[in-house]
Amino acid sequence: MTPTESGAHPRFAEALEELGLGGLHARIRRFPDATRTAAEAAAAIGCELSQICKSLIFAADGVPVLVLMDGASRVDVERVREELGARKVTRAGADLVRETTGYAIGGVPPFGHRTRTQVLADRSLLGHDTVWAAAGTPHTVFPMDPKTLIAHAGGTLVDVRERSA
Repeated sequence: MTPTESGAHPRFAEALEELGLGGLHARIRRFPDATRTAAEAAAAIGCELSQICKSLIFAADGVPVLVLMDGASRVDVERVREELGARKVTRAGADLVRETTGYAIGGVPPFGHRTRTQVLADRSLLGHDTVWAAAGTPHTVFPMDPKTLIAHAGGTLVDVRERSA
């Protein structure tokens, strides 16, 4: 399967080639309906919600930061703030997400972004042999073992998910 046939965003397809992951194109799944939420993606794939890897952009003191989180959990912004030693951390708006990554919310992959950002990866992702992440569009996802995914993203393992009450 060629990068174009896989349905991946061209920037992401290029990143796969640059990383020596061109064989991954054959494993990318394309869906007729958008899978913008982790729940929609899990339902379309037929996997557990926690096997979805969400790629979320936050602004830490105005600087974009990527947080990789399992689909069943929410990011604790205070824990991100503490981890980064920032004064203030907020969820990034759609414009900052696109400007930073080159992708729209709902299709942001864990790597292959327009700019290099700091990446925090929640340890919860390591609870699975395979996780699924966006391939640059709201219609495409790809599988990868979480350790490899985090390594390609340049992520630092952290504990930043909300604690259960």
